[in-house]
Amino acid sequence: MSARVPHARLPKACVIGAGCSGFTTLKRLKDLGVPYDCFEMSDEIGGNWYYKNPNGLSACYESLHIDTSKWRLAFEDFPVPKDWPDFPHHAQLFQYFKDYVDHFGLRPTITFNTKVETARRTSEGLWSVTLSTGETRFYDVLFVCNGHHWDPRVPDYPGEFDGPAFHAHAYCDPFDPVDMRGKNVVVVGMGNSAMDIASELSQRPIAKNLWVSARRGVWVFPKYLNGKPADKSAMPAWMPRKLGVALARSVLKKTVGRMEDYGLPKPDHEPLEAHPSVSGEFLTRAGCGDIKFKPAIKALEGKRVRFADDSVEDVDAIIFATGYKISFPFFDDPALLPGADHRFPLFKRMMKPGIPNLFFMGLAQPLPTLVNFAEQQAKLAAAYLVGQYAPPPEAEMQRIIVKDEERHLGQFYQAARHTIQVDFNVYCADLKKEIAKGEARARAAGGKLPVAAIAQSKSEPLLAS
Repeated sequence: MSARVPHARLPKACVIGAGCSGFTTLKRLKDLGVPYDCFEMSDEIGGNWYYKNPNGLSACYESLHIDTSKWRLAFEDFPVPKDWPDFPHHAQLFQYFKDYVDHFGLRPTITFNTKVETARRTSEGLWSVTLSTGETRFYDVLFVCNGHHWDPRVPDYPGEFDGPAFHAHAYCDPFDPVDMRGKNVVVVGMGNSAMDIASELSQRPIAKNLWVSARRGVWVFPKYLNGKPADKSAMPAWMPRKLGVALARSVLKKTVGRMEDYGLPKPDHEPLEAHPSVSGEFLTRAGCGDIKFKPAIKALEGKRVRFADDSVEDVDAIIFATGYKISFPFFDDPALLPGADHRFPLFKRMMKPGIPNLFFMGLAQPLPTLVNFAEQQAKLAAAYLVGQYAPPPEAEMQRIIVKDEERHLGQFYQAARHTIQVDFNVYCADLKKEIAKGEARARAAGGKLPVAAIAQSKSEPLLAS
């Protein structure tokens, strides 16, 4: 499905964002000759991996190394540098992204420093897109690639805290935005960012005391197993899910032992019933006593923090590593927004049944990586727009959504962090099968374009009421 198609006119797309999900989508659209405009609110590509991104939406911190090994994050047609370490620094990944964009000639097709303010469907089914320049343009199809690690979720507690309290999204290093040297610090959460930040700040020259506060204990997985990156040992897609999970749990328990032996609370769930927290340092820092554990925060009391066990500590700073909301600030249609429970079910995690010209790219929490996830999704999306793929009927799409959500989410305990979880290997194997089925449906339909190319001939469509 890489050859350009003979249609005289293809639908024109608007792509919101030029992070890794956006620019890999552009590459596939360009390969198949689909016309598009891409709008990036920053002055460079990279999104979340652009350290100190001037748009204020990057969650990178100075010491960040990606938790996915280079073997699993590489794009299919653009190998990572041979001299990379197993787990590259964010600056290396950012340069890799820029090299990819320049290699495939995508940079001239991206409009930088331009934000999509609103995107609304018209009465004719087109997309009316208003830009930060004040201009409104119309498109046949919309690709949402704005990411989901930029809108911080901060818990609310009784009382007030008199010191600095900020989300991990604002954390840059031990001195920015707050000098943590000699301070009593609480890091809230036990996800990957919490592990990294707590490990960094807990070292003796920095924090005086470092507590990690969380509602429940978690399993902390190593980056290496038997001397090799752990994600190289991912179970194959063909293996029955229950068997693969059981084998992985056995290996992980044998490798890391009991969390209680490190001074951490016993998890109330089995390994892989939660999105993995991966760290090569956290357990050592906890075992050394540099990281201490506290239950959830119960109340804020000026310069003191009360925890669920009614212990109270003098605290100088709080860092909330408490995850992110799924947000689409350019949509005002409630049907295009996630529900109150943070759920947003989609066909193959990218299409909303009943809206044939809208794609959400990279809107998933895949294991092991999000970096090249949209690269796989773009295979289906681009083929669809040129008539080489046709989706099943809406009722069947809904049935598949339910089945897929059970397959990918069934093993996890219910929490906002698990509503868009997928297994990368399983997902890609399913996607390949679905694309093959869709090719057959498209051939049967004579390669008809599912989205008409009319936007460029319309100047003032009426908005739907």
